[in-house]
Amino acid sequence: MEALGKCSIGFEAVQQAFESLFDDPQERGGGVCVKVGGETVVDLWAGVSDLEGEQPWKHDTLVNSYCAIKPITAIAVLMLVEAGKLELDTPIARYWPEFAQGGKESMTLRQVLCHTSGLPALRLPSRTSMMYDWAHMVDAVAAEPLWWEPGAELGYGATAYGWILGELIHRVDGRDSQTYIREQITQPHGLEVHAGVDPEHFSRIAHFAHAKGRIGDQYAQVLRRVILTEPEHVATLAFTNPSVSSKNTANPNWWSYHQPGVNSHSTAHGLAGFYSALLAGKLIGRDVFNDFRREHSNSMDRTLLRPMRYGLGCMLEQPADPGASFCMGPETFGHVGLGGPSSFADVERDVTVAFVTNTMGGHVLSDQRVQALARAVAAAL
Repeated sequence: MEALGKCSIGFEAVQQAFESLFDDPQERGGGVCVKVGGETVVDLWAGVSDLEGEQPWKHDTLVNSYCAIKPITAIAVLMLVEAGKLELDTPIARYWPEFAQGGKESMTLRQVLCHTSGLPALRLPSRTSMMYDWAHMVDAVAAEPLWWEPGAELGYGATAYGWILGELIHRVDGRDSQTYIREQITQPHGLEVHAGVDPEHFSRIAHFAHAKGRIGDQYAQVLRRVILTEPEHVATLAFTNPSVSSKNTANPNWWSYHQPGVNSHSTAHGLAGFYSALLAGKLIGRDVFNDFRREHSNSMDRTLLRPMRYGLGCMLEQPADPGASFCMGPETFGHVGLGGPSSFADVERDVTVAFVTNTMGGHVLSDQRVQALARAVAAAL
């Protein structure tokens, strides 16, 4: 399939790698963007955005990019740290007194950002029916007891991360995190990344479908088996209470859903543009940026059930798990979204890469489509 858009001389292999994805008839639509030194060298899109295969993918097509929003929310919080409104190592309960319930009185912002908070999930009963009610969910998070002592173990907070950080933004700034991210990050830099989509843009949203036969790596298979067979496991509850199923992605309530840890709708150029702005020092200062991307945790993750390494809200290269590599070098940092979307940056070469798709694969972290594109980018550089 021939892609539309821009591909600079020297990056033709990236276009070839992207177009070859559509040799698989299950691949429906998507986009890829690469920026070097802030300049766009690749911005391509192809395929269809609807379930019937009738609507072509466009440059401004939005698609659910799931947890790719996490580094953006982290940067929003770190902007407030720079402004002196939050502190990384001050107990969260100082800003949110109700949060001190359940043994959480000492938990810090730093621990939430690097997923060592001890609160990666909510126990049963199911919160799915109430997940669109922000006040209900933050009250549930405030009341939830710890799974383990903060700082003791690593456990990816798929959804808990968003409610904790979002409520902190609201408590110290007054704006909800959706408004804060839009007014402080995405609008000023012209970024097509939405932490909740306004109804006027609903017609631009692509619809998800699963690709058969894509089962992911061994870690993804173990996680899927746990989710299907152990309903009260912390890993199961991290992703199912409330549900983050792809079935949600056809629901207008999900499109507008304000959950800054697990739900975003983006373009590839929007996500790549965020990392370019970050590398250029347009969002936070150098000292805070270096703290953001340095290692803060590194061990077996109890919710992803694989070895993970995190900065302050971003995923870092993990030498113990090369199958999940961003394939751009040891200094690469970024984040993935469930089923395929991914965005990341290589500081040493000042390059940012983003891939979005409405064809859900089986990989939990970086899947083979993203890795093929990243290898082509690395070779071009």
